[in-house]
Amino acid sequence: MILQTTLCLAAAAGIITFWHIARIGQLRVREKVLFGDGGHDPLARRMRAQLNFVESTPFVLILAAAIEMTGKGGTWLAVVGSLFMLGRVAHALGMDIDRPNPLRMVGVLITILTLLGLSAIAVLIALGRF
Repeated sequence: MILQTTLCLAAAAGIITFWHIARIGQLRVREKVLFGDGGHDPLARRMRAQLNFVESTPFVLILAAAIEMTGKGGTWLAVVGSLFMLGRVAHALGMDIDRPNPLRMVGVLITILTLLGLSAIAVLIALGRF
């Protein structure tokens, strides 16, 4: 069984992870910080954005794979997963801004809704109601 949606989402996650690494590396070079954040708030925010991505993405990938394995996935799952990835990029860009902003808020909202929604669907599938 090939889990096409999950494979595409995992590939997107890999690319976004590389993007996070590059953005953090760019600041490290510019600020001459080898370890940690060196007391540089912009670097700390980028590091936190990467960690936030790493904290939520595995759960989305696991849920997507489990749903897809049941045969209950489809286009809707690809759309939800894609929106999640876009939301994570929006969140990271919003973390570069040192005040509340729409990018960060939209990213957080999309993440929460994706995790709750996929979790609810997984439970419904397990109960035979989806």
